[in-house]
Amino acid sequence: MLEKIASYIKENELAPAGSKIVVAVSGGLDSVVLADVLHKLKYEIAIAHCNFGLRGEDSEADELFVKKLAKKYEVPFFAEHFSTQSFADEHGLSIQMAARQLRYSWFEKLRHEIGFDFIATAHHQNDTLETILLNLTRGTGLAGLHGIPPKNGKLVRPLLCMAKDDLYDYLVEKRLAWREDASNETTKYQRNLLRHEVVPVLKKLNPNLEETIFQTSERIRGAEAIFENYVAEVKNRAVKESDEATYINVLELEKSLSLATVLHELLKPYHFPFEKSKQIAENLRNTSGTQFDSPTHHLVIDREQLVITPKDLRHFASYEISETVTELQAESFTVKLKRVPAEGYKIPKGKNIAALDAGLLQFPLKLRPWQEGDWFVPLGMNGKKKISDLLIDQKVPLNLKSKVLVLTSAQSIAWVVGQRPDNRFKVSEKTEDVLEVWFEGKG
Repeated sequence: MLEKIASYIKENELAPAGSKIVVAVSGGLDSVVLADVLHKLKYEIAIAHCNFGLRGEDSEADELFVKKLAKKYEVPFFAEHFSTQSFADEHGLSIQMAARQLRYSWFEKLRHEIGFDFIATAHHQNDTLETILLNLTRGTGLAGLHGIPPKNGKLVRPLLCMAKDDLYDYLVEKRLAWREDASNETTKYQRNLLRHEVVPVLKKLNPNLEETIFQTSERIRGAEAIFENYVAEVKNRAVKESDEATYINVLELEKSLSLATVLHELLKPYHFPFEKSKQIAENLRNTSGTQFDSPTHHLVIDREQLVITPKDLRHFASYEISETVTELQAESFTVKLKRVPAEGYKIPKGKNIAALDAGLLQFPLKLRPWQEGDWFVPLGMNGKKKISDLLIDQKVPLNLKSKVLVLTSAQSIAWVVGQRPDNRFKVSEKTEDVLEVWFEGKG
């Protein structure tokens, strides 16, 4: 068994020889085997034990047992006591989730403090089996079918290649003692219900169920890597990101195999569930302006692109800008202003900069969201134009129209930010000083 685990560690690049590893030991069968195996494989280990204070005297007896185990191996021992129930109540978590958060947070803190390389936990093939079955009952994508990864950052799981029965045989052979947690026998927890009532039935169909599922999970992990590369290629071709929105090219997207699945992966960062992704995929050619919402984002089908913006991206108030201000910092944007002589001045290009005749401006200026009925005189024109019409002409997507700002002087609009300055404030031969206004959105 040692040889098999050593090979698994090497194949999956879990921990190079000579690594220093914090071993999470509860005192149960699995973690006792893990500590013994890593000790025999000549790793420098420290033993870490979490006392969650949930089992009264048994919790204290577990800690004492693990402390003696560390003394046996002559390795450092660390224990931490948690107020698990209070933490769970305060954060609205189950006891299991609270204990998980507490222990992993402490393991990483301890690893960093003592200068060790990795944290090892005693997950094995049965844990992978139970995790996959749980994910299947809840609904899952590929990520839920690959089970427990052998490595996640500094966290490693050297026993994933072994079944629970193998670990028990090792204990018997090596005459190792362990502590049994009575809570493992109750079926009030979902995982225990699977372990005691579902898995035994499945093992009647396949006595080698753990090994079969383990091998399947490895193949799924490989398929997942291929799929992720494919999605990355689609993203590279189809997705464009800016400060204010994310754009997905529909024509490029439609070239994808399994369109809804690929789109779902692209929309995951914006929290669109799979069913909503399917609806969007089925409506790609619907009338422009069709809208969809996730808990955090708006998505609009805008001609031949999808436009995604955060909800409440910018709730702009009105900002006054006095004549002495050179920079305005807001949560969602920065405005920089600079007064320069007009002589020899060349107007810079770009939608996010305006060059205005400083002598024609009345301070304080005001930066505010545009409103229905607002009008201005576009640069190069003499007639009025409603801003709503300008935004239609410029094909500004529906969910970006509400984000457009205007810079005003007295009651007149001097610049539709990101679109066009007003002709009444343009730089001309009569201009003595130019006010450069730069706008930078922060997304």
